[in-house]
This record gives sequence, structure tokens and C-alpha cells, in this order.
Amino acid sequence: MATIIDDNAAVVERVRSEDSSSGWIVAIVILLLVIVGGVFAWMRYHPRTAAPASNGGASINVTLPAGGGSNAGGSSGGTTGSSNSGGSAQ
Repeated sequence: MATIIDDNAAVVERVRSEDSSSGWIVAIVILLLVIVGGVFAWMRYHPRTAAPASNGGASINVTLPAGGGSNAGGSSGGTTGSSNSGGSAQ
């Protein structure tokens, strides 16, 4: 009778028994960076224009004062009228 030698049983399959999740973490970080970069590029290069202001039936009337319009004295506001800068008021 012949002896059959099975060499396949002697071969041990080397399987990595470590379950490393660092590959998944790197993949998720890269995916998030791509998404954030895409959103940034979209907002930068495709800006939304502002919507035109709606009138809404409002009527704005502005009346400008009639006068010389010159502010030669350099006054920045305050009361207008004669100034009493040279003496005492009586």
C-alpha cells in the first residue's frame, strides 16, 4: 500500500492577527480633509451674491438743509450761532 503525504497540512498560513484600526483612522482623516478643502474652495471661488434689497413699499424721503454747505471753520458739530470768545458774557 502506498503512503500519501499531504504537504498542504504542513503549510501554516500566516495571517496577521493584529487588528489595527490606525488605517481606518488615517482614511477618515484624509476623507475629512478632502471634504473640508472642497467646501473651502467652493466658498472661496463660488461666492454667493447678496440678494437685492426688497423695496417693500417703503418710501424714504431725505431733505437736505439749504445753506452754504461749507464747513470752513472745521467745526465737527455742536451748536451753531455766534461764539463769544473774546470777553465775558453779560
